[in-house]
Amino acid sequence: MIILLTGASHTGKTLFAQKLIETYRFPCLSADLLKMGLIRSGQTRLSPEDDAELVPYLWSIEKEIIKTALENKQNLIIEGCYIPFAWKRDFTKKELADIRYLCLIMSPRYITRHYCDIIKYASVIEKRHHETPCMRSLIDENMFFLKQCKKYALPYKLITETYPPDIEF
Repeated sequence: MIILLTGASHTGKTLFAQKLIETYRFPCLSADLLKMGLIRSGQTRLSPEDDAELVPYLWSIEKEIIKTALENKQNLIIEGCYIPFAWKRDFTKKELADIRYLCLIMSPRYITRHYCDIIKYASVIEKRHHETPCMRSLIDENMFFLKQCKKYALPYKLITETYPPDIEF
């Protein structure tokens, strides 16, 4: 089984992926680690701020990793925000049967009530080296992800009360 775990910035994707690793004992590929490895090695001219260009660039690699894992009947978790919403078009019906997708989305109410905790725990797994987002930008980004999940009929978990969410695959 392949698990694709995505969501807006600061939704706890990496922390949740860690819980999935502990539960399922699957290996995990962090899109952020892949991104920084490609940038630091000079394999791309893109920078960490080039999110719009990074999605198709990283996805071209991630989807082939997924196909290879499927061919070899290997389990894998891929986590990060660099998964396009139209990802299903890159796989056959047979391949899609072995792929699970989940987008983590925080509700505006959750963000408003827990903003200080969201920022406090932003680096619990990985050390972030960029500016702290304002509450409004977190709300806007999460609502964008919600809109896209609805548009593409993708599964999502709307976090409204507690974190981490209770999810099984």
